Amino acid sequence: MRIVMVGSGYVGLVSGTCFADFGHEVVCLDKDPAKIEALRAGRMPIYEPGLEALVAENVRRGRLGFGIDLAAAVAGADAVFIAVGTPSRRGDGFADLSYVYAAAREIAAALTGYTVIVTKSTVPVGTGDEVERIICEARPEADFAVVSNPEFLREGAAIDDFKRPDRIVIGAEDARAEEVIREVYRPLYLNAAPILVTGRRTAELTKYAANAFLATKITFINEIADLCEQVGADVQEVARGIGLDNRIGAKFLHAGPGYGGSCFPKDTLALVKTAQDAGTPLRIVETVVAVNDSRKRAMARKVIQACGGSVRGKTIVLLGLTFKPNTDDMRDAPSLAIVAGLQDAGATVRAYDPEGMGQARALLPDIDYADDPYSCAEGADALVLVTEWNAFRALDLERLRTTMAEPVLVDLRNVYRVQDVERLGFRYAGVGRASGGGRSEDRDGG
Repeated sequence: MRIVMVGSGYVGLVSGTCFADFGHEVVCLDKDPAKIEALRAGRMPIYEPGLEALVAENVRRGRLGFGIDLAAAVAGADAVFIAVGTPSRRGDGFADLSYVYAAAREIAAALTGYTVIVTKSTVPVGTGDEVERIICEARPEADFAVVSNPEFLREGAAIDDFKRPDRIVIGAEDARAEEVIREVYRPLYLNAAPILVTGRRTAELTKYAANAFLATKITFINEIADLCEQVGADVQEVARGIGLDNRIGAKFLHAGPGYGGSCFPKDTLALVKTAQDAGTPLRIVETVVAVNDSRKRAMARKVIQACGGSVRGKTIVLLGLTFKPNTDDMRDAPSLAIVAGLQDAGATVRAYDPEGMGQARALLPDIDYADDPYSCAEGADALVLVTEWNAFRALDLERLRTTMAEPVLVDLRNVYRVQDVERLGFRYAGVGRASGGGRSEDRDGG
């Protein structure tokens, strides 16, 4: 099938490349000529494991191309996916749909035959209705249908998520359109990927509801972690104890500095605003948003407390800046609030991240950057583990301790066992764990 992906950001590039790998003919479009030229030259605008090689392979086989000419690409396409950004609108927190609606107008002008327009971007309930109205108004004679097909990709594992999905949600009001999208995903039939066909509005809400629920799990275990610290319990063991209940599950129960990234912060906020407009406020989600925002700043206070109550004039080292490992995404990363809190308290901040420093320099220009964890730690008064990159899971802690001015380790991801760290002479602070021992097991991946 001929597929057009309008938008070559994270969702558009990963989705378009995977569709091409299924055997479809795909063109990924973008307004930025420099981005398109970079993609044609094999340079990726994002870091995602395995993506560069997959793009190169499908370009070589002639199944994947990149361009800026929407009219030429859309003419004769079977399906056109809208995968542009929907950031939080400045001022009120609603999803900014201006890029989606602009894409709909351009697509309308280029339609030549029956075409399914698919909203892949995360959009509030009713967006598909407006996209349909825009196209009908611009081209009353056009033969088309609008479908919602939300993405459920985790940064750092997006290719595997796309090819082995938990589910495929198709929000369609038209049987012919449903068949087109089923054909697009037909290569996944062998994987027995569940396909859920719903109304368009239901599909739109499903994406927001999923992200809000996962954000709630994260925020719940983070608050339990705070309680654990006060009563002398271990949050990792609590999480394991409740995660073994199949009704709850172990995933998203790892205590830490709060959620960030491109999805959870903006999607929970957009869902809150949508519900308020509908007269049905979501008090749980409102609380999740508020607690998560305050938690990030609280992590700076945790570091200050671990350093004896003051960091003025001290050098604090952050290992990891991105909101999660295996990505260079700095959007709403906890490190941003942590750095601000430490600098406000008079600290000098130095940092290292395996992939995120390019993005971080634009957002955090007033900190020092190092080339590796060990040079980063030299002369430091505290080491703060912010992002659980694999490269940080087996650091030579004894080597780090000998180069630091003060042996303080603040483990915001609970990567290390308390007793192992304290045995080497570190003063340790974790999240929801008491120092002085404990029986915490290594975290199971989630």
